[in-house]
Amino acid sequence: MSTVEERSLIKLNVEADVATIVLNRPDVRNALNRQLMIDLIDVAQSVSDREDIRAVLLTSEGQDFSVGADLKEVAGMDPAGSLLRARRDAELGRKLLTTIKSIHQPTICAVRGVTTGGGACLAAACDFRIASQSARIGLGEVKVGMNLMWNAVPLFVELLGLSRAKRLIMSGDLLGAETLEQWGLLDEVCPDTELKNVAVQWARQYADLPPVAVQMIKRSVNQYALALSEAVMHMDEDQWILAARSDDFKECVSAFVEKRTAKPTGF
Repeated sequence: MSTVEERSLIKLNVEADVATIVLNRPDVRNALNRQLMIDLIDVAQSVSDREDIRAVLLTSEGQDFSVGADLKEVAGMDPAGSLLRARRDAELGRKLLTTIKSIHQPTICAVRGVTTGGGACLAAACDFRIASQSARIGLGEVKVGMNLMWNAVPLFVELLGLSRAKRLIMSGDLLGAETLEQWGLLDEVCPDTELKNVAVQWARQYADLPPVAVQMIKRSVNQYALALSEAVMHMDEDQWILAARSDDFKECVSAFVEKRTAKPTGF
């Protein structure tokens, strides 16, 4: 038995005991605007609460998994707005990643095309990551004068180790799937045409295991690996507010929207 639930920006397909959550904003390369993030939190919480679902697959429509935060929406934010409102808005990304990490069932992310920023963070928050051979992944926040937030830094340090996490986060470069498989960010790289099949096979493998044991193991491993992350990373929203009020941030975001080269000055 299969069911399909569709919102404006998220689709949920449930077939037998595997749920597939689909980012559905292909016209803007699945850029993460506020509404998509809210919808994704709601759907993920709903799926996590269902006893009949044994594994969760996160994927997307279109050629790219996600190019991260919708910078056109960011560019429209009022820089003179209240600090309290900015702090509340900045917490949404962390809430999203916490929700994805907290899904009870094993989660597999299927990555294709370009995956950057918040899109890469979503993938890192899943238990396993499968990518097509042509996929490229990066964390481009630094190139628009932003810090990596959403409490995502510990995820990449745990997955990659200290030096490689710094390289990925500090360079802002897009790296190929085969390199990131060698680094440990990706669990498997497959031909582009086989991505869906391979991801479903991963989901099926974990769905067929005893669910209580699998879910207890997942919770224990995550708790051990990320026990200090909330305490250590509680300031990344405040770093974002500081960065978002800098001249460099305004220049870099404007340059992105206007499709020109940014000229940051350090102010």
